[in-house]
Amino acid sequence: MDDASVDFAVAAWREDGLWQVVVLPPRAGDSLDALVAALRAQQGEGGVLGMVSVAEEFFLLVRVLGEEVRLLLSDLYAAEEWPIGTDALDRLGIPSPDDDDSDDLQPAGDLRIVEDFGVGPVDIELLLDDDDMWPDEQLASIAARVGFGEQFDAALEQLPD
Repeated sequence: MDDASVDFAVAAWREDGLWQVVVLPPRAGDSLDALVAALRAQQGEGGVLGMVSVAEEFFLLVRVLGEEVRLLLSDLYAAEEWPIGTDALDRLGIPSPDDDDSDDLQPAGDLRIVEDFGVGPVDIELLLDDDDMWPDEQLASIAARVGFGEQFDAALEQLPD
């Protein structure tokens, strides 16, 4: 992970009904392909979730279930400035946005990515509309709502300052 861009990348999955959360190795934040490869190594019940915070600008939520890869970018305008963000935009088939000066966040991807865990598209939209929350806080909120908030917090405590 480039310390200047990727704040953190974690994987979360269920094993025997319990959530497991680990910090991914630095190389997992280099590209979307590297992230997906790291996530495939952690497959669990209901697949595996990858949560990446980039430059305190946006987050990327990735869900890998078998061969299926689902993505959610919190802000496509911010994402286009970073390699993993442009990889995600390419995978989603979204061209670079025309208005990069927009102050409005524009999510892209699957708002239903964690709906089967009890966090639906309306919940995600409300989170993304909260201008007072940073991407890491938004991911922490998603983790808590899905059911692995404590494990997420514990994993982040392992990161160097």
